[in-house]
Amino acid sequence: MTTIPVTTWSLEQTSPGDLLPAAAPEGDVRIARAEVPSPEFSRFLYASVGGDIRWTDRLGWPYARWSEHLGRPGVETWVAYERGTPAGYVELEPQDDGVVEIVYFGLVPAFRGRGIGGHLLSYGAARAWDLAERWPGLPGTKRVWLHTCSKDGPHAMANYQRRGFTLFDTKVEEETLRGTPGPWPGAYPA
Repeated sequence: MTTIPVTTWSLEQTSPGDLLPAAAPEGDVRIARAEVPSPEFSRFLYASVGGDIRWTDRLGWPYARWSEHLGRPGVETWVAYERGTPAGYVELEPQDDGVVEIVYFGLVPAFRGRGIGGHLLSYGAARAWDLAERWPGLPGTKRVWLHTCSKDGPHAMANYQRRGFTLFDTKVEEETLRGTPGPWPGAYPA
């Protein structure tokens, strides 16, 4: 088994004022919340966005686990659409003491490099800051955080920093090298 070193960076915002929004991209781009928990749709987004960058931790989840996760109070999926086609998504998950994690964020490969990512990240971070307004009983957000790693796209870290996220932790771990699963086997070259 071959392993590779993977660097993981954790970034945060500690105030809504930290958010530095990106300009909205030109064209027919809109962002909407997937309000009905749908394991099928969420797995589609996960595999389509992360297939070429080796997102594999949720691929083995059975339907019931997807359903349970998506049904938790405060878990939200916000989807960017370009002319009606899903272009990417951001998934929010509340944690203890007013902390919200941006658990997943990214674009389907065909939509990268067109300004949609900065806009979607800005929108997702703003929705993390106002999450409690949509979920009575959740504490107000005091901190929004996320992590990115050396397997992610080359512009990921810069996008997070341009949106006002600051680095608070760095870890390097060995990880088993796996092929890119794609949204279906063989969708992307290894």
